[in-house]
Amino acid sequence: METIDVLLPYYGDVEFLKRATNSVLVQDYPAWRLVVLDDAYPDDEPARWFASLTDPRVTYLHNRVNLGAAANYRKALSMAEAPIAVMMGADDVMLPSYLGAVAEALSAYPETAVVQPGVEVINEHGARAFTVTDLVKRLASPSPRGVRTIGGEDMAASLLHAGWHYFPSLAWRTEEMQRFGFRPGYDVVQDLALLLDIAAVGGSMVLLEETVFQYRRHIGSDSSVRAVDGRRFVEEKRFFREEAARFRQLGWRKAAFAADLHWTSRLHALLVLLRTINHPTLRGTVVLGRHVLT
Repeated sequence: METIDVLLPYYGDVEFLKRATNSVLVQDYPAWRLVVLDDAYPDDEPARWFASLTDPRVTYLHNRVNLGAAANYRKALSMAEAPIAVMMGADDVMLPSYLGAVAEALSAYPETAVVQPGVEVINEHGARAFTVTDLVKRLASPSPRGVRTIGGEDMAASLLHAGWHYFPSLAWRTEEMQRFGFRPGYDVVQDLALLLDIAAVGGSMVLLEETVFQYRRHIGSDSSVRAVDGRRFVEEKRFFREEAARFRQLGWRKAAFAADLHWTSRLHALLVLLRTINHPTLRGTVVLGRHVLT
Protein backbone atom coordinates (compact mmCIF):
# COMPACT_ATOMS: atom_id res chain seq x y z
CA MET A 1 0.00 0.00 0.00
CA GLU A 2 1.60 3.23 -1.19
CA THR A 3 1.59 6.28 1.07
CA ILE A 4 -0.18 9.42 -0.17
CA ASP A 5 0.93 12.90 0.85
CA VAL A 6 -2.02 15.27 1.22
CA LEU A 7 -0.57 18.78 0.91
CA LEU A 8 -2.89 21.51 2.17
CA PRO A 9 -1.76 25.13 1.63
CA TYR A 10 -3.98 27.35 3.77
CA TYR A 11 -5.08 30.96 4.07
CA GLY A 12 -8.72 31.78 4.77
CA ASP A 13 -11.77 30.42 6.53
CA VAL A 14 -10.81 28.44 9.66
CA GLU A 15 -14.00 26.37 9.74
CA PHE A 16 -13.51 25.28 6.13
CA LEU A 17 -9.96 24.25 7.05
CA LYS A 18 -11.24 22.11 9.92
CA ARG A 19 -13.79 20.41 7.67
CA ALA A 20 -11.15 19.73 5.02
CA THR A 21 -8.84 18.23 7.65
CA ASN A 22 -11.57 16.09 9.19
CA SER A 23 -12.39 14.70 5.76
CA VAL A 24 -8.80 13.42 5.53
CA LEU A 25 -8.92 11.95 9.04
CA VAL A 26 -11.90 9.73 8.17
CA GLN A 27 -10.46 8.26 4.95
CA ASP A 28 -10.93 4.52 4.44
CA TYR A 29 -7.38 4.36 3.06
CA PRO A 30 -5.01 4.56 6.06
CA ALA A 31 -1.62 5.17 4.40
CA TRP A 32 -1.56 8.95 4.23
CA ARG A 33 0.31 11.94 5.60
CA LEU A 34 -1.33 15.37 5.89
CA VAL A 35 0.88 18.48 5.74
CA VAL A 36 -0.89 21.79 6.38
CA LEU A 37 1.01 24.95 5.42
CA ASP A 38 -0.57 27.98 7.08
CA ASP A 39 0.53 31.01 5.07
CA ALA A 40 0.73 33.36 8.10
CA TYR A 41 -3.04 33.66 8.47
CA PRO A 42 -3.68 36.29 11.21
CA ASP A 43 -5.57 34.01 13.62
CA ASP A 44 -4.22 31.67 16.32
CA GLU A 45 -7.18 29.29 16.07
CA PRO A 46 -5.67 26.98 13.42
CA ALA A 47 -2.54 26.43 15.54
CA ARG A 48 -4.63 25.79 18.66
CA TRP A 49 -6.93 23.38 16.85
CA PHE A 50 -4.15 21.36 15.22
CA ALA A 51 -2.32 21.16 18.56
CA SER A 52 -5.38 19.32 19.89
CA LEU A 53 -5.13 16.58 17.26
CA THR A 54 -3.33 13.40 18.27
CA ASP A 55 -3.00 11.68 14.89
CA PRO A 56 0.75 11.41 14.17
CA ARG A 57 0.05 11.49 10.41
CA VAL A 58 -0.89 15.20 10.67
CA THR A 59 1.74 17.96 10.46
CA TYR A 60 0.85 21.64 10.86
CA LEU A 61 3.35 24.31 9.81
CA HIS A 62 2.98 28.09 10.07
CA ASN A 63 4.91 30.38 7.73
CA ARG A 64 6.58 33.25 9.56
CA VAL A 65 5.68 35.62 6.72
CA ASN A 66 2.97 35.45 4.07
CA LEU A 67 4.39 33.92 0.89
CA GLY A 68 1.31 34.31 -1.28
CA ALA A 69 -0.69 31.47 -2.77
CA ALA A 70 1.67 30.50 -5.60
CA ALA A 71 4.82 30.45 -3.47
CA ASN A 72 3.05 28.51 -0.72
CA TYR A 73 1.97 25.91 -3.28
CA ARG A 74 5.56 25.57 -4.45
CA LYS A 75 6.72 25.18 -0.86
CA ALA A 76 4.09 22.50 -0.28
CA LEU A 77 5.17 20.59 -3.38
CA SER A 78 8.80 20.65 -2.25
CA MET A 79 7.74 18.84 0.93
CA ALA A 80 6.09 15.90 -0.82
CA GLU A 81 7.91 12.62 -0.11
CA ALA A 82 5.35 9.88 -0.76
CA PRO A 83 4.90 8.29 -4.22
CA ILE A 84 1.49 9.98 -4.63
CA ALA A 85 0.58 13.58 -3.78
CA VAL A 86 -2.66 15.57 -3.57
CA MET A 87 -2.66 19.39 -3.43
CA MET A 88 -5.94 19.80 -1.58
CA GLY A 89 -7.89 23.04 -1.27
CA ALA A 90 -8.40 24.29 2.28
CA ASP A 91 -12.13 24.65 1.67
CA ASP A 92 -12.76 21.33 -0.10
CA VAL A 93 -13.89 17.94 1.20
CA MET A 94 -12.69 14.41 0.51
CA LEU A 95 -15.38 11.76 0.65
CA PRO A 96 -14.20 8.73 2.70
CA SER A 97 -13.35 6.60 -0.35
CA TYR A 98 -11.31 9.28 -2.15
CA LEU A 99 -7.75 8.22 -1.30
CA GLY A 100 -8.51 4.55 -1.89
CA ALA A 101 -10.05 5.28 -5.29
CA VAL A 102 -7.14 7.36 -6.61
CA ALA A 103 -4.54 4.95 -5.21
CA GLU A 104 -6.27 2.04 -6.93
CA ALA A 105 -6.41 3.94 -10.23
CA LEU A 106 -2.71 4.82 -10.18
CA SER A 107 -1.86 1.22 -9.34
CA ALA A 108 -3.99 -0.08 -12.23
CA TYR A 109 -2.46 2.44 -14.67
CA PRO A 110 1.25 2.59 -13.77
CA GLU A 111 2.16 4.74 -16.79
CA THR A 112 -0.36 7.46 -15.90
CA ALA A 113 0.80 10.64 -14.15
CA VAL A 114 -2.44 11.96 -12.63
CA VAL A 115 -5.98 10.94 -11.74
CA GLN A 116 -9.14 13.06 -12.06
CA PRO A 117 -11.93 11.43 -10.01
CA GLY A 118 -15.61 12.29 -10.10
CA VAL A 119 -16.36 15.58 -8.34
CA GLU A 120 -19.46 17.07 -6.73
CA VAL A 121 -19.56 20.87 -6.51
CA ILE A 122 -20.80 22.39 -3.24
CA ASN A 123 -21.40 25.95 -2.05
CA GLU A 124 -20.24 27.75 1.09
CA HIS A 125 -22.99 26.01 3.09
CA GLY A 126 -22.03 22.53 1.94
CA ALA A 127 -25.10 22.15 -0.25
CA ARG A 128 -24.81 20.82 -3.77
CA ALA A 129 -24.24 23.63 -6.29
CA PHE A 130 -24.18 23.80 -10.06
CA THR A 131 -23.00 26.81 -12.01
CA VAL A 132 -22.65 27.62 -15.70
CA THR A 133 -18.91 27.04 -15.28
CA ASP A 134 -19.52 23.53 -13.99
CA LEU A 135 -22.03 22.82 -16.75
CA VAL A 136 -19.43 23.77 -19.37
CA LYS A 137 -16.83 21.62 -17.61
CA ARG A 138 -19.17 18.64 -17.64
CA LEU A 139 -20.12 19.06 -21.30
CA ALA A 140 -16.53 19.61 -22.43
CA SER A 141 -14.80 16.88 -20.45
CA PRO A 142 -14.17 13.44 -21.90
CA SER A 143 -16.88 11.16 -20.51
CA PRO A 144 -15.13 8.50 -18.39
CA ARG A 145 -17.99 5.93 -18.49
CA GLY A 146 -16.29 4.00 -15.72
CA VAL A 147 -12.58 4.60 -16.36
CA ARG A 148 -10.74 6.07 -19.33
CA THR A 149 -7.34 7.56 -20.06
CA ILE A 150 -6.36 10.55 -22.17
CA GLY A 151 -2.89 11.80 -22.99
CA GLY A 152 -0.58 13.62 -25.37
CA GLU A 153 -2.09 16.05 -27.85
CA ASP A 154 -5.65 14.87 -27.21
CA MET A 155 -5.23 15.71 -23.53
CA ALA A 156 -3.63 19.09 -24.27
CA ALA A 157 -6.26 20.14 -26.82
CA SER A 158 -9.15 19.03 -24.62
CA LEU A 159 -7.87 20.92 -21.58
CA LEU A 160 -7.08 24.03 -23.62
CA HIS A 161 -10.62 24.10 -25.03
CA ALA A 162 -12.08 23.83 -21.53
CA GLY A 163 -10.16 23.32 -18.31
CA TRP A 164 -12.57 20.65 -17.13
CA HIS A 165 -10.32 19.38 -14.34
CA TYR A 166 -10.75 20.27 -10.65
CA PHE A 167 -7.24 20.92 -9.37
CA PRO A 168 -7.74 20.17 -5.63
CA SER A 169 -9.26 16.77 -6.47
CA LEU A 170 -6.34 15.58 -8.62
CA ALA A 171 -3.97 12.88 -7.35
CA TRP A 172 -0.50 13.01 -8.90
CA ARG A 173 2.53 10.82 -9.09
CA THR A 174 4.86 12.92 -6.97
CA GLU A 175 7.86 12.30 -9.21
CA GLU A 176 6.02 13.70 -12.24
CA MET A 177 4.56 16.63 -10.31
CA GLN A 178 7.96 17.65 -8.95
CA ARG A 179 9.63 17.08 -12.32
CA PHE A 180 7.76 20.04 -13.78
CA GLY A 181 6.60 21.96 -10.71
CA PHE A 182 4.56 25.14 -10.78
CA ARG A 183 5.69 27.74 -13.30
CA PRO A 184 6.91 31.02 -11.79
CA GLY A 185 4.85 34.03 -12.81
CA TYR A 186 1.49 32.28 -12.76
CA ASP A 187 -1.10 32.17 -9.98
CA VAL A 188 -4.43 31.16 -11.52
CA VAL A 189 -3.41 28.76 -14.32
CA GLN A 190 -0.52 26.98 -12.63
CA ASP A 191 -2.50 23.72 -12.39
CA LEU A 192 -3.43 23.77 -16.08
CA ALA A 193 0.18 24.61 -16.96
CA LEU A 194 1.40 21.57 -15.03
CA LEU A 195 -1.10 19.27 -16.77
CA LEU A 196 -0.03 20.63 -20.17
CA ASP A 197 3.64 20.11 -19.33
CA ILE A 198 2.84 16.46 -18.62
CA ALA A 199 0.81 16.13 -21.82
CA ALA A 200 3.58 17.76 -23.90
CA VAL A 201 6.00 14.91 -23.11
CA GLY A 202 3.39 12.26 -23.92
CA GLY A 203 2.05 11.84 -20.39
CA SER A 204 -1.52 10.88 -19.60
CA MET A 205 -4.25 11.06 -16.98
CA VAL A 206 -6.97 8.70 -15.79
CA LEU A 207 -10.58 9.85 -15.43
CA LEU A 208 -12.79 8.09 -12.90
CA GLU A 209 -16.56 8.19 -12.97
CA GLU A 210 -17.05 7.57 -9.23
CA THR A 211 -17.74 10.77 -7.26
CA VAL A 212 -15.33 10.82 -4.32
CA PHE A 213 -14.53 14.53 -3.83
CA GLN A 214 -16.46 17.73 -3.06
CA TYR A 215 -15.15 20.95 -4.59
CA ARG A 216 -16.34 24.09 -2.85
CA ARG A 217 -17.22 27.02 -5.09
CA HIS A 218 -17.85 30.33 -3.31
CA ILE A 219 -17.53 34.03 -3.98
CA GLY A 220 -14.68 34.52 -1.50
CA SER A 221 -12.23 32.20 -3.26
CA ASP A 222 -9.04 33.71 -4.66
CA SER A 223 -9.91 32.76 -8.23
CA SER A 224 -13.34 34.43 -7.93
CA VAL A 225 -11.80 37.68 -6.68
CA ARG A 226 -9.21 37.67 -9.45
CA ALA A 227 -11.93 37.08 -12.03
CA VAL A 228 -14.03 40.08 -11.00
CA ASP A 229 -11.16 42.59 -11.15
CA GLY A 230 -9.81 41.10 -14.38
CA ARG A 231 -6.43 39.89 -13.11
CA ARG A 232 -7.34 36.28 -13.89
CA PHE A 233 -7.92 37.04 -17.55
CA VAL A 234 -4.76 39.12 -17.99
CA GLU A 235 -2.84 36.07 -16.83
CA GLU A 236 -4.89 33.67 -18.96
CA LYS A 237 -4.36 35.71 -22.13
CA ARG A 238 -0.60 35.62 -21.67
CA PHE A 239 -0.71 31.92 -20.86
CA PHE A 240 -2.77 30.90 -23.88
CA ARG A 241 -0.55 32.91 -26.20
CA GLU A 242 2.54 31.12 -24.88
CA GLU A 243 0.89 27.70 -25.09
CA ALA A 244 -0.25 28.29 -28.68
CA ALA A 245 3.35 29.07 -29.65
CA ARG A 246 4.67 26.00 -27.83
CA PHE A 247 2.27 23.58 -29.43
CA ARG A 248 2.73 25.06 -32.90
CA GLN A 249 6.44 24.41 -32.47
CA LEU A 250 5.66 20.81 -31.52
CA GLY A 251 3.47 20.46 -34.59
CA TRP A 252 0.39 19.87 -32.44
CA ARG A 253 -2.12 21.79 -34.53
CA LYS A 254 -5.21 20.79 -32.52
CA ALA A 255 -3.65 21.98 -29.28
CA ALA A 256 -2.37 25.23 -30.82
CA PHE A 257 -5.80 25.97 -32.27
CA ALA A 258 -7.46 25.33 -28.90
CA ALA A 259 -5.01 27.70 -27.19
CA ASP A 260 -5.60 30.41 -29.80
CA LEU A 261 -9.37 30.04 -29.48
CA HIS A 262 -9.58 29.67 -25.64
CA TRP A 263 -13.35 29.90 -26.02
CA THR A 264 -14.31 28.84 -22.51
CA SER A 265 -11.98 31.42 -21.02
CA ARG A 266 -13.67 34.08 -23.17
CA LEU A 267 -17.10 32.77 -22.15
CA HIS A 268 -16.07 32.96 -18.50
CA ALA A 269 -14.98 36.59 -18.94
CA LEU A 270 -18.33 37.41 -20.59
CA LEU A 271 -20.27 35.85 -17.72
CA VAL A 272 -18.23 37.80 -15.16
CA LEU A 273 -18.78 41.00 -17.14
CA LEU A 274 -22.54 40.43 -17.18
CA ARG A 275 -22.61 39.65 -13.44
CA THR A 276 -20.79 42.89 -12.59
CA ILE A 277 -22.70 45.15 -14.98
CA ASN A 278 -24.55 46.89 -12.12
CA HIS A 279 -21.31 47.62 -10.24
CA PRO A 280 -18.67 48.00 -12.96
CA THR A 281 -15.12 49.28 -12.59
CA LEU A 282 -13.27 50.89 -15.48
CA ARG A 283 -10.27 48.55 -15.28
CA GLY A 284 -12.40 45.44 -14.87
CA THR A 285 -14.71 46.33 -17.75
CA VAL A 286 -11.80 47.09 -20.10
CA VAL A 287 -9.87 43.92 -19.22
CA LEU A 288 -12.93 41.67 -19.39
CA GLY A 289 -14.13 43.22 -22.64
CA ARG A 290 -10.76 42.79 -24.33
CA HIS A 291 -10.55 39.18 -23.24
CA VAL A 292 -14.00 38.39 -24.62
CA LEU A 293 -13.15 39.88 -28.02
CA THR A 294 -9.52 38.84 -28.56
